[in-house]
Amino acid sequence: MPNAPKPNVKQDSLLVLGLESSCDETAASVLRRHADGSIDLLSNIVASQDEEHRPFGGVVPEIAARAHMRKLDPIIGKAIKTAGVDWNAIDGIAATAGPGLIGGVITGLMGAKGLAMSLGKPLIAVNHLEGHALSPRLTEECPFPYLLLLVSGGHSQLLSVRGLGEYERLGSTVDDAAGEAFDKTAKVMGLGFPGGPQVQAWAERGNPEGVKLPRPMIGRDHADFSFAGLKTAVARAWEASDQSDTAKADIAASFQRAITDAMIDRVGRAMTLFRNVTSEHDRARLVVAGGVAANTELRASLKQIAEARNFDFIAPPLKFCGDNAAMIALAGAERLAAGLIDDYNAPARPRWPLDGEAAKSAPKSGYGKKGPKS
Repeated sequence: MPNAPKPNVKQDSLLVLGLESSCDETAASVLRRHADGSIDLLSNIVASQDEEHRPFGGVVPEIAARAHMRKLDPIIGKAIKTAGVDWNAIDGIAATAGPGLIGGVITGLMGAKGLAMSLGKPLIAVNHLEGHALSPRLTEECPFPYLLLLVSGGHSQLLSVRGLGEYERLGSTVDDAAGEAFDKTAKVMGLGFPGGPQVQAWAERGNPEGVKLPRPMIGRDHADFSFAGLKTAVARAWEASDQSDTAKADIAASFQRAITDAMIDRVGRAMTLFRNVTSEHDRARLVVAGGVAANTELRASLKQIAEARNFDFIAPPLKFCGDNAAMIALAGAERLAAGLIDDYNAPARPRWPLDGEAAKSAPKSGYGKKGPKS
């Protein structure tokens, strides 16, 4: 396989095509990054697979991979057409290279490799989590450093973000992630798919004090999460209920309140840790990113604790919380501007922690053949 070309970093701007296929959204985006770091988002196309997975109550990896293969080419074409740019104007091709469902990751990454090789353009293999970490910068200034609550799919982490590629883990889940707990809660009660929005919709009709549920890790002197016990408690509460619509609403509301309370407590602890590892002259910022960041109760509670602790609160618009290619294009453009590109044989990774060395030496949620999750 030929080596990737050296990046021809322009002084005025960079035009990057980004591809995302880590789970059940097939997405493509074209983004222009100006020399001053400002962003023009020229297109952001997302094809959902909800209908394919709804009958199963969750994402089926094989179905997801086949759907990516079917949808990727037309989505890329639509992104280029919507952006109104010529292929030759593209400066680099960025694609999610992990972590995620490996079939989908391979599909998007191979598509990016084929385009990059045929056009003679640099390839940027993007960590999906880095895309989420930078996503608030799509719509507003978000200077480094900042405290990041990353709650995306199978990941719940608190990180000190000091710059591009500079991430220090302050806390992580020791078992299940918040997104997994939302999905399991929805599946247990038959609320529908996708789970997170369904739980929130039912919670709006229920009593958040209606069911007693645990708040895992509250009061601990670290910033780690644990949601496995809460997930089990929800299942038991549902089994013990009359399984009426009222029970669904009350359990959903009580679960949402419990998970929010637990996360806010952990964020509060991480704020203290963050202050200890940053300069007293730095303006403190709390950033939330990832699919669970779309939950309105969590966002409101994070804003409250940020104001109480004198942190600026920054969250991406809801359309950039879930998986999307705009954040991948942004991460790719930032890396390209820094001269960071990848060989055409860059691997697809089912697991790829942002804080790789720390995850290897002190994994929070296991270490198997796929590597550490966090």
